[in-house]
Amino acid sequence: MKKLTALLLATVLCFTLAACGSDPVEDVTLRLWGGEEDQVMLRQMADAFIEANKDKVNLTISLGTESESTAKDTILTDIEAAADVFAFANDQIIELVTAGALQEVSIRADDIKSRNSAGSVEAATVGGKLMAYPMTGDNGYFMYYDASYFTPDDVQTFDRMLEVAAAAGKQITMDMGGAWYSYSFFKGAGLDVSLIEGTQNNFCNWNAAGGTDVVQAMLAIAAHPAFISLGDGEFVTGIENGTIIAGINGPWNAGRAQDAWGANYAAAKLPTFTLAGAQKQMGSFAGFKLVGVNALSANAGWAMELADWITNYENQVKRFNDRQQGPSNTAAAATDAVQADPAQAAFAAQQPFSVPQAIGGNYWSAAGTLFEIIVRGNPDGTDLQTLLDNAVAGITAPVG
Repeated sequence: MKKLTALLLATVLCFTLAACGSDPVEDVTLRLWGGEEDQVMLRQMADAFIEANKDKVNLTISLGTESESTAKDTILTDIEAAADVFAFANDQIIELVTAGALQEVSIRADDIKSRNSAGSVEAATVGGKLMAYPMTGDNGYFMYYDASYFTPDDVQTFDRMLEVAAAAGKQITMDMGGAWYSYSFFKGAGLDVSLIEGTQNNFCNWNAAGGTDVVQAMLAIAAHPAFISLGDGEFVTGIENGTIIAGINGPWNAGRAQDAWGANYAAAKLPTFTLAGAQKQMGSFAGFKLVGVNALSANAGWAMELADWITNYENQVKRFNDRQQGPSNTAAAATDAVQADPAQAAFAAQQPFSVPQAIGGNYWSAAGTLFEIIVRGNPDGTDLQTLLDNAVAGITAPVG
């Protein structure tokens, strides 16, 4: 009897220890959205996250393609159907928060704030609450150029760059029909557009005195035979086939420019342009890319862990190495590789002439319409003041 009792106790103890040591691991499925160019890198990050947490959770992470520039529009179409974790440009955060699409960062928020730049933390904060994870600190643009054609002095002015390109039978480019890049000319003239605090509506004074001079300057550049307005994909094609020898673009195409131009790959701040007979420095938007967690995620805790992972020091260094995107993480930004990078140096040189990208929803379509008319040479011959009055009316129209 004693032997039987001892055997039963041993058996119970064995089952108890086995149960305690092998609790079933939770199954969690997450969806992660990022840009098309980031898919390979994000897969690597996600797989590393799965491996790092395999003893805690049985993770499945699927990827989807969604540009940071269009994330808000897609998400707000159906928040419940959106990914658990997604990247977006910081100017979208107000609308995402207002719509209830973002989960407040409630895990290690102080650590996230301390490791990222003050500007990126501010961009990720709404109403005093951290609502997203800073991912990059270089969402802006500058001038790329092929140093076999241009000297550093040449790239100081748009006029000289056009002269050099024309003499070589080549072209320089920017997306002049785009509302993001062409803001540069009005900013350079001292005219501006900005979000009215506490609203999704804009202030804009582009139709004030001097506004028509800006339009005239842009029309002159657009009509120059050495200039062509190209979007991102066409910019890359042009530098690869040799027709484009300089262009205004962002850090996401640094690798493609370096591959195309090799030892002649170079970058600089934006040039000056001729405005009513004087040289004016082009301004720019500067922004941040952020990572958000869907407020309706069924696995918000693990979604926050994933968002934290893909924006940590190691993965911001990886993002720079793989995609040449500048870190918001201050330690990553201080590494020798980042400090020595031509695109990052150009971005830093442009910063004194940049303003945070915080623009309400009606800016993009109304300003885009204006710039499309300009890049086509104002084909209907519309009075320039009328063009500006119409654009400002659209830009400042109340949202909703």
